[in-house]
Amino acid sequence: MTEKEVYDLLIKTGAIMEGHFKLTSGRHSQYYVEKFNVLQQPKYTEKLCQAIAEHFKDEKIETVVGPMTGGIILAHEVGKALNTRAIFTERVDGKMTFRRGFTLHEGERVLIVEDIVTTGGSVKEVIDVVKNFGGVPVAVGLLVDRSGGKVNFGDVPNFALLHMDVETFEPENCPLCKKNIPLTKRGSTGK
Repeated sequence: MTEKEVYDLLIKTGAIMEGHFKLTSGRHSQYYVEKFNVLQQPKYTEKLCQAIAEHFKDEKIETVVGPMTGGIILAHEVGKALNTRAIFTERVDGKMTFRRGFTLHEGERVLIVEDIVTTGGSVKEVIDVVKNFGGVPVAVGLLVDRSGGKVNFGDVPNFALLHMDVETFEPENCPLCKKNIPLTKRGSTGK
């Protein structure tokens, strides 16, 4: 899939939204990507995940790992496309970890997948979990990189189906707040 095809699909499904949003990070933005507007459509999710898998088909991936919640769906579909195992991390007392008996063998080649990345904080936590369990984080596959290409996972390369350069603001410096545009809180703690 080309970036334009991915963008058009996200527009078609209402996943790319415009307004005044409070992001999980606490920062404000004019744009929000509501991943579940596309992920609730299995045929679109499969198509997107096949595109991620295609990029990594020659990397000898043994396991695909995604963080809960959207990353579970992506890991499953990318794992299916790569014919590998798919598992996920989740937070326990605020710390990212494996549960449910998930583990990795020493040297296991892992592809980490995530839906939307702005700062990359959750992905960095998943990379640490993979390393702590003896796995080798080969790469990170993303649906959308909202950072404008600024996100960096150190020595772990990443590939995104769509790159967006979305400006975000600290609340005290937000021009949308200054214009009194109503704020919408999105994500797992919002609507």
